[in-house]
Amino acid sequence: MTSSITYTAELDMPREVVLFLAGLLRAERVRRRTRAGTRALGEFKQAVLIIRWLVDGARIARPAADNAISHATCDRYVEEGVTVLKAQAPTLQEALTAAKAAGYTHLHLDGTLIETDRCRALGPNGADLWWSGKHKQHGGNIQVLSSPGGDPLWTSEVRPGREHDLTCARLHGLLDPLAKAAEDGLITLADLGYVDAGMGFRLPYKRSRGGTLTNDQIQYNKVHGALRALAERANAQLKMRFKALRNVSKCPWKIGGIVAAALVLFHREQAHKQLSPSVNAGC
Repeated sequence: MTSSITYTAELDMPREVVLFLAGLLRAERVRRRTRAGTRALGEFKQAVLIIRWLVDGARIARPAADNAISHATCDRYVEEGVTVLKAQAPTLQEALTAAKAAGYTHLHLDGTLIETDRCRALGPNGADLWWSGKHKQHGGNIQVLSSPGGDPLWTSEVRPGREHDLTCARLHGLLDPLAKAAEDGLITLADLGYVDAGMGFRLPYKRSRGGTLTNDQIQYNKVHGALRALAERANAQLKMRFKALRNVSKCPWKIGGIVAAALVLFHREQAHKQLSPSVNAGC
């Protein structure tokens, strides 16, 4: 006969961020007129559960067992957390306004695939919508707008992984706002997946079939590539910090909300780090 062992673990997230989420959950319960004592967990414990799920990528069954609640209740608590966090995520216009206020000279736009469990949804031509031929993996396409240093500023809703980055950018209505931002001096760097995106984008030169690039074009591509490499950092920061984004087992259409929730927590954590005095200050 086997027996389980209980142990204590530390949540890798500042307490202030947990309290922020707990406050959102409390406000949502007030809005819903939830009666006191009718929930299995208080707001703080629910916030811990939600952040643990996002940070550790734990399957719902594990935090459910640890909190002595049912799988369905745990799943509902996570959904509530994602919903209230997503509502705090910046809009595209808010992100662009903040970027201009910060004095950024350029932004990065890049698509990333959030992998999902094997799912099959056939499109009009019979192709599997969620299968990405580029990545050879089922998943959802998320567009990520990031700062020159590679910090994520804004994330889109999800589109099926089969769709190309430019198609997703068009469907999300990104082209016109980014073109307007470029007119104001805030250009967007992107890769060749955004060819024909418009004047707001700066792309590397593409060598024509059988042709060659000039020395100036080659040097431009090197500089462009060095700058744009930081766009990958933005995607990596989200996926490394929030392991739930490495593979989502929920309905793939919920991926966008989960990424937005992670983005809000990322911003709150970064703000906390900037406000907190350095441990080594004065040493």
